Amino acid sequence: MIQNKLFRLNTLKLIWIPSACLTLLSVACWADDTPAKPSLKIIPGKVIVPIDKMQRPWGELVHLDLTTRTGKFRRESTDEVVSFIVLPYAELLHHATLGDLNDFRVGERAIFRLHENEKGEWVWLTYIQDEMNMMNGHGEYFFVDEIDLATGKLTTTWAKGDMTFIREKGVVIETDTNTRFWKGGQLAKLSDIHQMDKLRTKTHGIGKGKVRVAWEVFLDDESLLKFQAEQKLIHSQRIRADGAPGYVDEINGTILGLTLFNEGEEQSKRLKQGVRVRIAPAGVDRKPSSDPLGGKVNSISKNGRQTQVRIGLDTSGDRFMPTELARLWIVNE
Repeated sequence: MIQNKLFRLNTLKLIWIPSACLTLLSVACWADDTPAKPSLKIIPGKVIVPIDKMQRPWGELVHLDLTTRTGKFRRESTDEVVSFIVLPYAELLHHATLGDLNDFRVGERAIFRLHENEKGEWVWLTYIQDEMNMMNGHGEYFFVDEIDLATGKLTTTWAKGDMTFIREKGVVIETDTNTRFWKGGQLAKLSDIHQMDKLRTKTHGIGKGKVRVAWEVFLDDESLLKFQAEQKLIHSQRIRADGAPGYVDEINGTILGLTLFNEGEEQSKRLKQGVRVRIAPAGVDRKPSSDPLGGKVNSISKNGRQTQVRIGLDTSGDRFMPTELARLWIVNE
């Protein structure tokens, strides 16, 4: 009787152990059979940001060509000069909001987001984020530790506003005769800064190394937000004058499909079915390459942060080509 019980127990073990192994094996096989998610790649005429493979170095802008929308920056960590090509839909974040290439000054320190081209070269650029935008977006400040009034140098701790995260200690911000200080939205002085004040800045490099020389020092949020509000107005007026930019998705006789970039979101929000618009093809510099055609919005939808719109043109749209650029204006604006 005892032998029978032992036999049954051993039998159960023999059955149970292989079952567990088979279960684990089947899970492992299932995991191995799952296809890997393909890497994102830049495709002409499509709004794609390969965030799975990118570089975001801090650098100093050293050259811009507004016609070809190309430029160069110096990596402040290595002094390497990097060439880049600005993709048509790149986010150009200036004064803590949306901007364009001509808003940036040579020498300005910013983050440059780069991606590889088909040759493995890190040349495609999908954003320039200025220092003001980065610090404002992350809720971070430079907390003043030491002030040297003789040299104009500020030694600071870079951290979140509530000090729950410290990014870097011992950050030196240099000032000179070109530095402007702002408090309450009005011009102030270096002597208005005190220990443990929290600052934000707009800085430039000196052509080598990791050096911050301030063009603007904001002693409070009110001053930075004043710059931001001014930039928002400039950008809004520019989009209304130049047209909201986007890619041509399709053209079929008088039916035109567009993907409008996020930078023209203020204009895109005004688009409704039946709204009259004007549309023109555009070149590499994103300027209209011919006179605009009239049309009417047939439908509108969102695709992530971009806006897709289908337009019924008044005449044939054979001057438009898929994957190329276009500009759109709302009539009577």
